[in-house]
Amino acid sequence: MKVLIAGGGIGGLALALSLHQKGIACEVFERSSEIRELGVGINTLPHAIKELADLGLLEALDEAAIRTYELIYQNRLGQEIWRDLRGLHAGIEYPQFSIHRGKLQGVLHKAALARIGADNIHPAHELTGFDQDDEGVTATFSLRDGGEETRRVRGDVLIAADGIHSVVRSTFYPQEGPPAWNGIMLWRGATEWPPFLTGESMVISGGMDAKLVLYPISRDTDDKDKVLMNWAVAAKLGDANSKPPRREDWSREGKLEELLPFVEDKFSLDVLDPLALIKATGTFYEYPMCDRDPVPQWSFGRVTLMGDAAHPMYPVGSNGASQAVLDARCLAERLAEGGDVVAALKAYEGERLETTAEIVRTNRSGGPERVIDLVNARAPDGFESLHDVASHEELEGVVKGYSQLAGFSTEAVNTKG
Repeated sequence: MKVLIAGGGIGGLALALSLHQKGIACEVFERSSEIRELGVGINTLPHAIKELADLGLLEALDEAAIRTYELIYQNRLGQEIWRDLRGLHAGIEYPQFSIHRGKLQGVLHKAALARIGADNIHPAHELTGFDQDDEGVTATFSLRDGGEETRRVRGDVLIAADGIHSVVRSTFYPQEGPPAWNGIMLWRGATEWPPFLTGESMVISGGMDAKLVLYPISRDTDDKDKVLMNWAVAAKLGDANSKPPRREDWSREGKLEELLPFVEDKFSLDVLDPLALIKATGTFYEYPMCDRDPVPQWSFGRVTLMGDAAHPMYPVGSNGASQAVLDARCLAERLAEGGDVVAALKAYEGERLETTAEIVRTNRSGGPERVIDLVNARAPDGFESLHDVASHEELEGVVKGYSQLAGFSTEAVNTKG
């Protein structure tokens, strides 16, 4: 069997490594001229780290990332709403990692080069179309190295890991149109900064106007008394389902004058001064918070979707990259079972589609961060006693319910496999 993978991001590379582990040949085709370490911070949850550890990547991840100790939800005044230990500290057998998105992709890319070989990883190949028959799939790529040349490659299956603007998804769902914007813009950046609390803590703070996320993603800094501090601000700019001001692009630079009104005089935190942090950052990035409605089918014959091509979701609850890794592992397992590849792709779809669809829907209502919105709606100017605003059981239901849905609760990770 030979598997063609369109997309050399986190999901595509995790799939390549998983297929190699199962003894299945594959080739990766990436539209960018090179696989670069782009982006800023993300979190990878214990259920995904369990899978990456099985690929032998735990040591490399430890060198590139920080093991998250705790997650604290606060209102904009810094009053604590909920505190959760994370990963190993919560009794889960695997850590949660706070990591630079590009560094995670770099760990996967380095491993893929070593295991499947550079000859099987093809940058500057943009998928433009495909055909399939009873015997296999032929994918057509445009070579993005300045020429007009195209290349046709034959394989047994084609896996679309080509992101939120997936060519394959648009082929199966031609009337879908662009991603849906909820009116919220997300700005992200990272800069060297003194650590706060444990040095491995994560804080999500906010109110109705804006939310702020803070966590360290690396200790590899020029100033050894500082960490690389990641920050994100999410603020409402428009109406839901209106057209975003600019197309979704993880590499688009943000504008300070657009961001500052949502930070100035908005937060009063003990852990750090967010305004000073943002002004010290230099280049940062913007991304309209977009997703797509869940679709009823991913697998069509010998072709299937995965990652953001299958279930693009709001970056809430640290689930985007983690769910792509889980897709990859499940897909490799089903293909490795042998037999009819069409049936294998359908089995993968059956295992993953509804779970990820429910995460997409839950993220639209705030995911676990809904505890902030819940408290803020009842006490926008803060509170004297949290118990007068919301009960422990009510808040726990939001946070723990989400971890169970997404599959990274202590019980789910420690008992699976």
